[in-house]
Amino acid sequence: MCMNNNYLLKSGVFLLLIFYFPGWLWAGTGNWSSSATGGNITYTTNEASSPQKDYSGNYMTIVYLENTGFKKIGQNTNATDVNWLLSQGYRVIELNYAGNINAISPNINADIIAINKAVNGGSFCGLTNCSKYRTWILFEGYRIDRDVSYFKDDPTVYNYSSLYSSGDSLHMDIIYPAHPTAPVPVVLSFSYSNSYFGDANINQRINLGYTFAGFNDSFLEGAPANGIAWAIADHPKYCPWGNGKPAGATSNKVYTSFETNPDAAQKVKSAVRTVRALGTQLGLSGKIGIYGFSRGSDAGSIAVGDRKVPEFENAGLHTNVSDDVQVAALGSGVFDFTYIYNTTGDGDSNLEINCPVAWGPLASNYLAWQHQGSYYLTQTATTAPVFFFYNTDDSQYYQNQIKHFKAHLDSLGVTTSVITNYGTGHAVPQTSGPLSQIYAFFNEYLTPPSVYTDLVPVSSEDNDLKLSLNNKNDELNLSYQLSKAGTTEISLYNSMGKELNIIQRKECAGKQIIALNINKLHLISGVYIVKLNASGSQCVKKFIL
Repeated sequence: MCMNNNYLLKSGVFLLLIFYFPGWLWAGTGNWSSSATGGNITYTTNEASSPQKDYSGNYMTIVYLENTGFKKIGQNTNATDVNWLLSQGYRVIELNYAGNINAISPNINADIIAINKAVNGGSFCGLTNCSKYRTWILFEGYRIDRDVSYFKDDPTVYNYSSLYSSGDSLHMDIIYPAHPTAPVPVVLSFSYSNSYFGDANINQRINLGYTFAGFNDSFLEGAPANGIAWAIADHPKYCPWGNGKPAGATSNKVYTSFETNPDAAQKVKSAVRTVRALGTQLGLSGKIGIYGFSRGSDAGSIAVGDRKVPEFENAGLHTNVSDDVQVAALGSGVFDFTYIYNTTGDGDSNLEINCPVAWGPLASNYLAWQHQGSYYLTQTATTAPVFFFYNTDDSQYYQNQIKHFKAHLDSLGVTTSVITNYGTGHAVPQTSGPLSQIYAFFNEYLTPPSVYTDLVPVSSEDNDLKLSLNNKNDELNLSYQLSKAGTTEISLYNSMGKELNIIQRKECAGKQIIALNINKLHLISGVYIVKLNASGSQCVKKFIL
């Protein structure tokens, strides 16, 4: 809940700000209730002098999270990046976490969800005219490259001829660090669907009631808190909902709710290549992860395989750039269309009816059907590692598809992991435990620069706290240096700030080593915080199990 308490747009101040800051105007300050910190944090709303608006006349908005509890990757000052965003026409709402140690991943994802829900509900920080589909959450040091083209559609397949003489360009938004201390990897996702089209609906390419807000999806926008940039691309099927057909098909409703190749694969691979081609200028390392859910999982899964199909590889942009990806997290989706008849009555009757319209009967066109899904594109252990997630009360065919695809990858020796029942129904992970597991999986294969930080708020003394995990003995080893004898206190917290254990010791000056037994502490997979208080100074470190 936001409480707006100070508006500055009065005539004298208004003219003064115009004089000194020609690109933007101060609008207001107040307090916002943060789940991550457990209290109020301040916000400042900044209005652009030449605002960009969506098709409905609402303001394109950046919610800018600053002074968090983790290391900043972009080297610009916050003022520099906020001013740049304002110069691009965005309204900027700064949320100031004041260095709170709990403003870290994955705690902060709860705030991301709350922000998206508030904007989608029509009121955030006293403002009722933020765009519901063109509002982005950025961490300090990050900028946005919006509406980057990554593929151009065939108008004879995807659009009504009365509206288009040439095909639509599919686009993506890329959130990247400005002047980073080190290049960062990126996670790419495809939106769940595209349902707006035509000249009457321009500027609505991601106007989807359930992208980010409806599914409470925070994985992408929370990635920078793990040292990872992110991008979201238009879904490969960009056409009037339930219309469009591949070459040779007779029905104009083939693309009702599923991917078909070569179209989907060409677009997915072109999107990956586009991100990689732009990487150097955007401070990206070249390592790319895929995150997909529902129809976005179908699309994203096409990127993980190692099989090279010329028809898939040689279309779109930047065909001289690699389209390999290093890791993926895939939720409920369809990965092998030849498998849809394995169990009837399991929720995929629309596929059972419409797939034969696209490719003919399965029995006599098995190879054509096989080539449509990501199962076919994964043929050796060089396939990217995959983390699967689903709830067992979701549609049965989604569960069957994941089990089928995972078994195939396991048989090839591809690294896989899976979590289930992190929530209910057709939904993405939203809470700290499962989010931490997926971020940890991505960190292993994308090797982002560390965003962990030592906080020393009491004095400048550096106790040099180091953490290491000994998996063989199930121990967490702590080592630190004391400049003088005294009493030390070591506290262990979970990701939500709950204290799990505390140790007090009288120690001599010099190097100290402590081993904590993970099993005896009953620690599960997730993010934990160790805080050391010694000789009037404090150090904080984060680790992931």
